[in-house]
Amino acid sequence: MKRKYILTTGAIGVIFMMLGQLSFSINDSLVKLIVVDTQKNLSILNVIFLRGLITTFCIFLYLKFYEKKIILKIFKISKYHQRGMYEVLTAVCFFTGLVLLPVAEVYTLLMTNPFFVTIFAFLFLKEKVGVRRWTAVIIGFIGVIFVINPQNLNFNILFIFPIIAAVFLTIRDITTKGIATKSNSFEIIFITSVLMTLFSGVGSLFFEFTFKLEYLPNLFISSIFLTIAYIFSVLTIFYAPLSLTASSRYSVIVFGIIFGYFILDEVPSINMLIGAAIISFSGLFVIKRQKDLGKIK
Repeated sequence: MKRKYILTTGAIGVIFMMLGQLSFSINDSLVKLIVVDTQKNLSILNVIFLRGLITTFCIFLYLKFYEKKIILKIFKISKYHQRGMYEVLTAVCFFTGLVLLPVAEVYTLLMTNPFFVTIFAFLFLKEKVGVRRWTAVIIGFIGVIFVINPQNLNFNILFIFPIIAAVFLTIRDITTKGIATKSNSFEIIFITSVLMTLFSGVGSLFFEFTFKLEYLPNLFISSIFLTIAYIFSVLTIFYAPLSLTASSRYSVIVFGIIFGYFILDEVPSINMLIGAAIISFSGLFVIKRQKDLGKIK
């Protein structure tokens, strides 16, 4: 007799989070592939701008001709802009940190986000956060430390930038929780994409960039996966408590290692593999806990 597996909204939210991180990883790897080819790190703003144009245009076409939405009405919804601005502020702080600090330190500090998410969800959304969820978050962060292996991580006032980025990312998620429904996910990501494109467009004016037609395929594919990632980042918040999906955000590092190898020829070190295993354990811990509670049958 075949067993039937029924997923609750919480389990669906965890799966959506991991699918979103998977999509973000593919997108990031393709963007980095283009940036590496330009041999100019700050050309990332130009690449993000071009990718944003494609993404925004595709979402516009979907909303206009498939969902038959009135675009002007979408622009008038202030909560969408508020959510989008938190995304932009996250990017500003993240890129500032990336320029002023070593990459390893930036990513280590940015991965404090699951801690902030769990704390904010407990304080502001009144979500119940048990010892096991905290354990999953902490185990995942230990995995992050193994992956990044930051050495001589001495205190630096500039650490404030990636930490603020993590806070804004958390506020973005809480804001999304208050506005997300099954039917407005594309509206939310459309405004976010517009604002991110405008921000990167202004920033790209200050850096020289030579566009090659060979970049187009990767830009299109990157745009597709960015759109998918945006959608899942909204849906996961709609379906599941923020504190439940927080530790699943670490999976982006595991996927990053995988696609870094296959797309960028980046061979993972032993500490990366150990960290990836720990992070995977953290995610499996959450899923097993859901099963033990009867939320996955």
